[in-house]
Amino acid sequence: MTMTKFVPAVAAALAIATLPGFAQEAGALPFTQVDGQLELETMGQKLTLPPPDWAARATTPAELSEQVSTRFLEESGQAHLEIYKRGEGEAFWTTLYGARVSNQTNLSLADFRSVVINVYAQSCDPATVALFQLEPDQDDMLPPVGYVCGAYLDGFTAFAGQGEVMVMGFYKSDAGIGMVYQEWRGDAFDAADPASWPVASSEVEAYMARLKSDVTLTAAD
Repeated sequence: MTMTKFVPAVAAALAIATLPGFAQEAGALPFTQVDGQLELETMGQKLTLPPPDWAARATTPAELSEQVSTRFLEESGQAHLEIYKRGEGEAFWTTLYGARVSNQTNLSLADFRSVVINVYAQSCDPATVALFQLEPDQDDMLPPVGYVCGAYLDGFTAFAGQGEVMVMGFYKSDAGIGMVYQEWRGDAFDAADPASWPVASSEVEAYMARLKSDVTLTAAD
């Protein structure tokens, strides 16, 4: 992978509480399928995003439910969705796909990105953190960002001895802001060596392209 721009982890001035936890909801999937895309209506907004790559061929809710499990919560002006491979979950996942949507309209995407990066960086050994983006920022239109954590902190006992790679896209509508992300987790690795990552660099680049071109966030009708 060619990393054309590195940026430092940013300590956010905003409270971490702006990114809350989430809880399991049983029953139907929290999103619909329209023309091969997933649509999530929440917080007065409609988020349209591609399905996770492992479920791209599922064309009906029944087929999709056989391949994924979901966790979703709407609370305090925010919503959080996570999609796991069927058989994996919050404690035992190798890959997960998710989204966050907020009804905040006075927060810039750049500030929101800083909050997110700060939250994730708190669980990682600072010496193993790398951030990259393949294009420069353009005002309030931000390209997807890659986050690499070669090793979680020892105190992060749930995932001791592991690390992760993550790509994130950030979006803004008239009614709020949101993000869509994909994570891959595996044994601890050398953040500076993409060949050691738990995902191929070509797959990382493909997801970054999808997050740029195939995701929209608009105010709900």
